[in-house]
Formats: sequence, structure tokens, C-alpha cells
Amino acid sequence: MGLFGATCVAGPLWSAHAQPMPNDPFSPVEAIFRKAIQDGKMPGAVAAIGHEGQMVWKGVFGHRALTPTVEAMTWDTIFDMASLTKVLITAPAIMQFYERGLITLDKPACHYLPAFAANGKQNITIRQLLTHYSGLAPDLDLSFAWQGKQTAVQMVMNSQPQTPPGERFVYSDINFITLGLIVEQLSGQSLAHYATAHILKPLDLNNSFFLPTAKQKPDIAPTQYDENGTLLRGVVHDPTTRRMGGVAGHAGLFSCAQDTVFYAQALLNKLAGLPSPFPLRAETLYLMSTPQQPAGKTDLRGLGWDIATHYSTARGAYFPATSFGHTGFTGTSIWLDPTSRSFVIILTNRVHPKGQGNVVSLRRDVATAAALALRSTGY
Repeated sequence: MGLFGATCVAGPLWSAHAQPMPNDPFSPVEAIFRKAIQDGKMPGAVAAIGHEGQMVWKGVFGHRALTPTVEAMTWDTIFDMASLTKVLITAPAIMQFYERGLITLDKPACHYLPAFAANGKQNITIRQLLTHYSGLAPDLDLSFAWQGKQTAVQMVMNSQPQTPPGERFVYSDINFITLGLIVEQLSGQSLAHYATAHILKPLDLNNSFFLPTAKQKPDIAPTQYDENGTLLRGVVHDPTTRRMGGVAGHAGLFSCAQDTVFYAQALLNKLAGLPSPFPLRAETLYLMSTPQQPAGKTDLRGLGWDIATHYSTARGAYFPATSFGHTGFTGTSIWLDPTSRSFVIILTNRVHPKGQGNVVSLRRDVATAAALALRSTGY
């Protein structure tokens, strides 16, 4: 199969019980994963490093489930991608409408969703939603037991800015819930159906989807026990998305390492002007991955992508200022360097089983070690 046509393959390249090869430049990366698992930071992980159009290292570590039975991690394990949904699905969907002339970045969002104008939101633009400079709160109110997508939509429409639009960076799921609703309004389809037809299928990502079926659930890494004591497996971890029925603009995507590698390679190749099935133009991807925040602001965000904020530790110490990426609450992350067409992908279910894992330092240390390994090998 071609580079972008394969699907996830089973079988770990490396396990926590194997010994790294002598003089392997990536052995420090492996050591970081082993230590994090030993320290209880996460039960296991799947990771990949790419450079100049090829995957140069991949690793499989630890376990994907610790309870109710122990299960080994595998390369084809599927993960709850959490907020990577924002940059892998919702932002590119919005930008597909931008390419068709159906969305203008500096036009108020209420032009596309009239009810969004309520309570002082009439001047919030598409660009401000994409860069998290809208002034909206981080999330919908979860302090009372609301249920259903329509309830969430009404809460979004009734929300009001906490600060004036454009004033400061506040990472907000409400921004991307709104953007997901705009995709649905313009397409006449659910976000899941639109994403499948216009992003996942063009990239041939057959192990990436919303709303997993019962048949798919055994291959999915479980996250944590919900408030009712049920272990979430193949059910989205994010509580807002779960209340909305499993699909939202900020979370809900499930995917695996191989599909994420193909996505990263396709994006970087298209950005470099090389042959690629990525369903956006190179100039659009450049716009998305370069600073688009309001003038004079120091928290640097692309259109969806993180560039330089307090969330940017996944960059590590050596990837350049032109690199970009994103993280997900469940323990997922991707960081990309367009200059060298390099990427670091880390997929974990660090919240399994009790929500107490932490991979912030792991992301930083792995990216740093990956950059050093690439440098030492002459890539």
C-alpha cells in the first residue's frame, strides 16, 4: 500500500520488557517512557517520530488497560484523542469552507449562527474562536445535570464573554463547540458525517472515527471511571462531549498512531508543496500554522494550532519557533516542525484508571530527546 493508504498495523516495535539496541540514538526517548510508566504517570503509550517524510522511530510501551483485566499496549491501539479533535477535525473543516469562500475569518460568528449574537457575543469573529481570543469561558457549566446536544447549543448561545473579544488568550472548549456548530450549519450534516466524508476518507484514515461501535471498543484504550463508577471505553472521556451525545467540535475523535502518522505526514508534505492527499491547500495550512492572534499579543496561536503559549511544553527545548502542535486532556499530543518535516506523536490514556496520570513533563522531555536524536543521526 502507498504511504497514505495503509491502516493501523498490529505488533509493537519495542516493548517495556525489551532492551534497546546499543548506540541507538532514540534510546533516551525509550528511557523517558519507561521511567514515566514506572512512576505511574500513565499505564502505557504509543509514540512515533518522523522526519523528512518518513517515520524514523516508533515505540509501544506498557499497558493499555490495567483494570478490570490487564491488557498489553499495541501499535494499533485506538485512543480517545480528546482536544486533538480541535486541530485534526474542526479547524480544517472550518478552513475548507474558508477555501470555498463560505467563511470569512474576520466576520462575526453570528453571521453564520444568528443566535450566537446574544449576551454581547455579536462581535466575536471566526478568527477569535480559532485562536482562543474570543473572551468566552473555558467550558460550559457542568455543575448541574444537564443532558443533550440541544441543551448545550442553548448554553453556547446564551454564554457571555468574560473579557472583551481580542483582549487575551483563554483556551476555551466553547470556541470549538461553536465552530463545530458552524460546520454543521454550513454543511447540513452532523460534524461526524462531514469529517468522515471530507477529512478522514480523503486521507484514507480507516481507524479514525467518532462514536465507536461495540465491535471497535475492544481495541480502544479505556480512560477512567465516570461519576457512576462505569469504566469509559469507547465512550468519550470529555464530560461536555459525553453529555452532548459523543460528538462536538472540541472532542470526540478516536484514532490510532498509524493514522495520526499519516495525517502528520500528509499535512507536512502539503505544507512543503509536495504531493499529498491532505484536503486543504498549502497556503491555507500555512495560515493555520503561523501566528494569527490579535496584534501585539504574546500568546501565539495559529488557526487551531498552538505555537507559543503556556500549553506549548510539548515543543521541548529544541524544536524551532516555527513549529506548532496541540495536546489532548486524555494524554495525547502532536508537535510538528514544517522546516524539517519532523513530528513527535505521543498517544497515552494517562487518565486510566482514576484520572491521576500526568504527561506534561513526558511530552517536553520526549520532544527534547527526539530533537537531539534527529540531530545526532544527521537527519
